[in-house]
Amino acid sequence: MLNVFIDGKNGTTGLKIEQRLSARKDIKLISLPEEIRKDISARKQALNSADIAILCLPDDAAREAVSLIENEKVCVIDASTAHRTAAGWAYGFPELSYEFENKIKNGKRIAVPGCHASGFIALIYPLVKAGLIDKDAALTCTSLTGYSGGGKKMIAEYETEKSALYKAPRVYGITQAHKHLPEMTAITGLNCSPVFIPTVCDFYSGMEVIVPIFKSQLLRGDIESVKAIYKELYNGNIVKYTEENENGFLSAAVLSEKDGMEISVFGNEDRILLTARYDNLGKGASGAAIECLNIVSGNKKEESLTL
Repeated sequence: MLNVFIDGKNGTTGLKIEQRLSARKDIKLISLPEEIRKDISARKQALNSADIAILCLPDDAAREAVSLIENEKVCVIDASTAHRTAAGWAYGFPELSYEFENKIKNGKRIAVPGCHASGFIALIYPLVKAGLIDKDAALTCTSLTGYSGGGKKMIAEYETEKSALYKAPRVYGITQAHKHLPEMTAITGLNCSPVFIPTVCDFYSGMEVIVPIFKSQLLRGDIESVKAIYKELYNGNIVKYTEENENGFLSAAVLSEKDGMEISVFGNEDRILLTARYDNLGKGASGAAIECLNIVSGNKKEESLTL
């Protein structure tokens, strides 16, 4: 029986994780009464008594939580941005390679990827690794997301705000300093972060990440070479290659409420669209955290996931 403590379970991601894990017979959830859930002493005791601590906290609070852990046996799975590029932390995207999965399996400090970052990294990391994309490539990335990615405050805004401004897609991160850019750059191995256009839309959950490239940006090969790399790498139950679409359209909500990811390549010999579709709360958040927990605990990766 695994003792699991979710620090920050009242947030959107934490609630999703608790809902899934509460039905598991191999897991006992450590819970703090509402009146002491933010008390440092109570959190410290809970964190150190857990086999696995899942952090669903703002960055500073996540760093504080890690500092409170004195029990070296505790495995930390952090869903915040705080440790995604930190030394000694495994990056929680096992489908990228055996090495990524092995670090998760044997690690005590695991960072859950960011929602936007998951799609970009899934698309670009294998192409850089295979030598199709230069590390100095100047790329652009557009990401469409449901409003649930903004947490409780944004959910409330979208579900109560009557302004027409909320009905149209809204680009944000306009200073080009989005918090996911460091991991998007570091994990892919790029020397330059992409021009990134995150866009929140008037639907609850789902995500579509698009990276356009010209054939001239490929160091070798063509559109079929790109497809071949994805087909070989992404052939599992959670992340898979597909060319399915909706009669020429690609909906960002196609995997809403699911935990999988679809990788696709469209376009022609000159202009290529790399796309990743998934749920910002699934493979982009709680589903990814549970997948990491499953790997650490020796369960099937798909346990408690909806695919």
